Amino acid sequence: MSGIFIRGLRQGLHTTWTLGKVIFPITLLVTILQYTPVLPWLIEKISPLMGLIGLSGEAAVPLVLGNTLNLYAGIAAIISFDFTVKEVFIMAIMLSFSHNLFIESAVASKVGIKWWLIISVRVGLALLSATIINLVWNGGAELAQYGLISKESTALTGWGEITLHGLQTAIIAVIQLALIVIPLMVMMQYLREKGMLTKLSNSIAPFTKALGMEKNTSMTLVAGLTIGLAYGAGLMIQAVKEDGVSKRDMTLALLFLVSCHAVVEDTLIFIPLGIPVWPLLFIRLLTAILLTMAVAYIWRRVERRRKKEHTNEHSYNTI
Repeated sequence: MSGIFIRGLRQGLHTTWTLGKVIFPITLLVTILQYTPVLPWLIEKISPLMGLIGLSGEAAVPLVLGNTLNLYAGIAAIISFDFTVKEVFIMAIMLSFSHNLFIESAVASKVGIKWWLIISVRVGLALLSATIINLVWNGGAELAQYGLISKESTALTGWGEITLHGLQTAIIAVIQLALIVIPLMVMMQYLREKGMLTKLSNSIAPFTKALGMEKNTSMTLVAGLTIGLAYGAGLMIQAVKEDGVSKRDMTLALLFLVSCHAVVEDTLIFIPLGIPVWPLLFIRLLTAILLTMAVAYIWRRVERRRKKEHTNEHSYNTI
């Protein structure tokens, strides 16, 4: 038992170091940027585009903050303005697909998938879903009732305070990562060596197969669905190394998870905004399933065509 704990602890520390090298500098940079003219400038530039997806110019504020920082920053910005229910729902959908872009995309890329592909899919899904909802939904014109949530603002003066705040935020982010990843990796090491992961993989094999993936991708999906991309990346990295997950299956798994990760937490935090969350959850799940199945189908067709062409070429050369 002690051997399992030590091996899991070693794996957890290694994973924390690998992910922390990404999370710390990005968190520090983005935290500092919010106190500079950079984010206001970005918000000003994209505000005119908001009308194309049914949003007012002020919606640029939560969208920028949610994508550069996290969902909580986006929600805090939403309650600072008077938006309609439809606007809040559109922003909730967009931020569900596309939030914390820099950290989550950089961390997820550690498993070998290009970061720009992850960002492109997430932003593309956000814009597509917003456009469709804006065109299809004619209701939601009443003002949203935000409930009892409130926003805490930090008034900082001078680069010294701003830098210190950024360092504190980045350090806390890495500590939170360690507190989640290390126990998780110890637990996963125990389950792996006791053969329980094999049973779990077999139990959800029909679901992974329906999505076009092998059953050894199951733990990657479970991790991403429950604890998100950033924290679940530790299990993803381990799955690639130890479970023999192919690049094709990992790509499909990430496509599924960029559409639908941390599905419980990311859905529940929108409840105080006074919007229907069941449609939010349904849209995310349906999008993830359809997108993954479509890409898997196309991928299989391309592989069969290449295999057939290679076989024909081999036969011709043999003749």
